[in-house]
Amino acid sequence: MNIDYVHGYHERESIRLEDQANCLSELLHHDSLFPKGSTILEAGCGVGAQTKIIAQKNPDSKFTSIDISEESLRKADALITSLNITNVEFQIGNIFDLKFKEELFDHILVCFVLEHLPNPQDALINLKKFLKQGGTITIIEGDHGSTFFYPYSQYAQAVIGAQVKLQSDNGGNALIGRQLYPLLLRSGFKKCNVSPRMVYVDSSKPDFVEGFTKNTFTAMIEGVKEKAIKNSIMDAASFDRGVQDLYRTAQRDGVFCYTFFKGIGYNI
Repeated sequence: MNIDYVHGYHERESIRLEDQANCLSELLHHDSLFPKGSTILEAGCGVGAQTKIIAQKNPDSKFTSIDISEESLRKADALITSLNITNVEFQIGNIFDLKFKEELFDHILVCFVLEHLPNPQDALINLKKFLKQGGTITIIEGDHGSTFFYPYSQYAQAVIGAQVKLQSDNGGNALIGRQLYPLLLRSGFKKCNVSPRMVYVDSSKPDFVEGFTKNTFTAMIEGVKEKAIKNSIMDAASFDRGVQDLYRTAQRDGVFCYTFFKGIGYNI
């Protein structure tokens, strides 16, 4: 199954993914720790933005990181090499057609992947075959329905809705964060647990204003402008107004809030 990544594979998106990973590393990965000697499959590694974080946090574990995009894998390999990280092997691979031996990995990590899939439950069921008994799967996703900001703007709300619709029309789900628990249960995992990871940003947190409000979230929305207009979801003037109002939340009296969800399930 080929997946059309709604955000595209251009250089600007690679930079955005890097900004997102760097800004959110502690929030999302302070507990992404595995026992020494673990074998871990990272399914959908993209440009390696998350790979560099989890691999460095687990230097005594071995990561096999796969993606369907050869271009993304080249960027990921270059990034990991530049950081002298030696516990990662990259492979081309499709989550729905993996060639590994079953029950090969101690743990599986899936970060910002399910939101792009038309059938995320099938993906989890398939991945479970390659997980050892007693092993865990960790899933991290966002949920655009969790977005709150000040000052409020109907235009800003509309451009977020445009991205949600584009992703839905593309077979994905930008509201998937709230569904992680039932997805894990229905896929056969046990002892499932989901924890919300809220990003709250105001001007007292300048690193998050730049790294998240501007360079991660608003940049992501801004990046779908052409597709939103082409698909007659919004007109150019309204879209530009919405993006402008999102940037407005990054000013001194502005506030931006978003929630990610991290789910863990056991293969028992």
